[in-house]
Amino acid sequence: MSLVFPHTFVPWFRAVAPYIHAYHGKTFVIGLAGEAIAAGKLNQFAQDLSILQAMGIKLVLVHGFRPQVNEQLAAKGHASRYSHGLRITDEVALDCAQEAAGQLRFEIEAAFSQGLPNTPMANATVRVVSGNFLTARPVGIVDGVDFMHSGVVRKVDAAAIRRAIESETLVLLSPFGFSPTGEAFNLAMEEVATATAVALQADKLLFLTEMPGIREDLNDPESAIDTELSVAEAERLLASLPRPTLPTDTAFYLQHCVRACRGGVERSHILPYSVDGALLMEVFTHDGIGTMVVDEKLESLREATSDDVGGILQLIEPFERDGTLVRRERTEIERDIANYTVIEHDGVIFGCAALYPYPEAHTGEMAALTISPQVQSQGDGERILKRVEQRAKALGLASIFVLTTRTKHWFVKRGFSQVDPDWLPEARKRKYNWDRRSLVLVKKLT
Repeated sequence: MSLVFPHTFVPWFRAVAPYIHAYHGKTFVIGLAGEAIAAGKLNQFAQDLSILQAMGIKLVLVHGFRPQVNEQLAAKGHASRYSHGLRITDEVALDCAQEAAGQLRFEIEAAFSQGLPNTPMANATVRVVSGNFLTARPVGIVDGVDFMHSGVVRKVDAAAIRRAIESETLVLLSPFGFSPTGEAFNLAMEEVATATAVALQADKLLFLTEMPGIREDLNDPESAIDTELSVAEAERLLASLPRPTLPTDTAFYLQHCVRACRGGVERSHILPYSVDGALLMEVFTHDGIGTMVVDEKLESLREATSDDVGGILQLIEPFERDGTLVRRERTEIERDIANYTVIEHDGVIFGCAALYPYPEAHTGEMAALTISPQVQSQGDGERILKRVEQRAKALGLASIFVLTTRTKHWFVKRGFSQVDPDWLPEARKRKYNWDRRSLVLVKKLT
C-alpha cells in the first residue's frame, strides 16, 4: 500500500462521516435527465446510487426521456413540438414516449443488476420497483395551444412509495401518469420529481442535468457556481429572468427547486451529470459541486455553546498535533466556551476562534483561530476575525492581539503589527512560552 494513501484516505473518510450520520434513513428524490442516459452516464450513476442506498438513504429515481423520444419521433419522420417549455404530445408522440420509457426502464433495471467484482456494485443488492404511483390530468389548452396527451401530476401515491422505500427498495418513476379512466399522459420529469419530493416531504431533491448549476454572474459563462441560494434569493433571481423554455435556461430547473422548498423539501439541488461522481460530491462534501437551494442559509457565524465542544476539538486537533496551535484540553475549552466564535455549516464546525479579554489593559487575545482545510481560502477566516473584533469593541477594548509562529503574513495583511512580547498585558506575559518564541501581533480597533 502506498505510504501516502493512509494519510489521504483516513482524513477524507473521517471528514465524510458526519454526512453519513446525517443522511442515514433520509429520503432523496433524484431526477435524472434523459440526456445523461443518452451521454452514456447511466452505469456510473447507478453505482453512485447503490453507494447511497448502502449508507441507508431511501431513494426515489425519476428518469427523463426527452432525447430518446425525439429520436423515436425523428425515426418516424415526425417533428418534435414544444410550447411553454412542454412537449405537445399527439398520438404519435405518445406512442414514442411509451416506447422510450419502456426501453429506458429496461436499461435502468439492468444497470442496477450489475455485480461485477472490484466495482461499487459488487455484493450490492439494489431492488428496483416501478408502478402506477402517479395520477395525472391533462394540461389542456394554454394560450390557444392544445397539449393533447401532455399532462401534469394530480396526485402522488406517497403511502405506497413510502412502503416500498422503507423495505430498502429503490422506486423508479417514469414520466407517465394515468387518469382515473385509465388514460395515459406524458409528464415532464421535473414536474414528477418535484411533486414526488413534496408529497414524500423528502429531505433532498436532486436534479442531474445539463446545467452545472447557477452561475454567480449570469452574464459570464465562466464565472463560479453559486453553491448555495436561499429560497428568497432564488425567487428574486427567477423574477429577473425570462420564462424558461429550454432545459439549459437558468430558470428551468431553478423554478422546480424553489417550488420543492416552498412545499416542504429541505434542500433541492442542480448538478451537472457531465462530472463523474457529481452526486457523491454534492452529498458528501462541504460546498458540493452544483447549486443547492435551501429555505434558509445553512452556514451560520455565531457564538459557541457547550454542544460545540466536540466539534471544536475535532477541528483544532490536527493543528495542535503539527505545532501550529498550542494544545488545549477539553476541560479548558468547556470552561471557556463562551469566549469562542464558530462557523457552522449543516451541523459541522468548519471554523473557530476565541477572545480572551484583558480589560485592565484594554486589549484582548484572539486565540485558536482555525479554519478547516476543506474550506480554506474562501473568506471564513476574515469573517471570524471581524466577529471577534466586534465582540472586542462591545467589551470596550482598544485592540486585539494574537500569538503565532507560522501565520504572521496572514495577520499583517489584515492590519496587525508586530510588537515585542514585553508589550503583552502582565497577566498574559506570565503565561508566555519563551521556548516557543511566538510572535506577538497587535491590531488597533477604531
